[in-house]
Amino acid sequence: MSLTRNEIECLWKKWNDAWDKHDLDAVMTFFHDDVYFSNWTGGYAKGKKQLKKAWQGWFKHHGNFVFDQKEIFIDEQEQKLLYRWKLTWPSFEKGFEGKEEKREGVDVIHFKGGKIYRKLTFSKTTIEISGQRVELEPR
Repeated sequence: MSLTRNEIECLWKKWNDAWDKHDLDAVMTFFHDDVYFSNWTGGYAKGKKQLKKAWQGWFKHHGNFVFDQKEIFIDEQEQKLLYRWKLTWPSFEKGFEGKEEKREGVDVIHFKGGKIYRKLTFSKTTIEISGQRVELEPR
């Protein structure tokens, strides 16, 4: 099942609405059972169940997050979407815990069977905390 450009745009809007509501169960409905997710730290999850388990703590402890969509690019033929975002949330970086942090990045999204099959997340190596540029420490 391939999605049309309109269907991808509609799915993406609904997916972002679920994120804005911090509704993990709703977010998970958009993922393929065999999803592969990699995050900006190099961590990854294979399969919908593992991804939900990995994100439960994040949603619980960092429920104060907001993703601001900067732009998206859709390739209907390849069933891919590129999503540029800015995340605002309470920082967990050492020495800045709880301060407002802004982080920018890009997600490369692949669709299969009408669901998100791959979500590859990349982030800048600097963030903004309390108006200051901060370089991330290697993990």
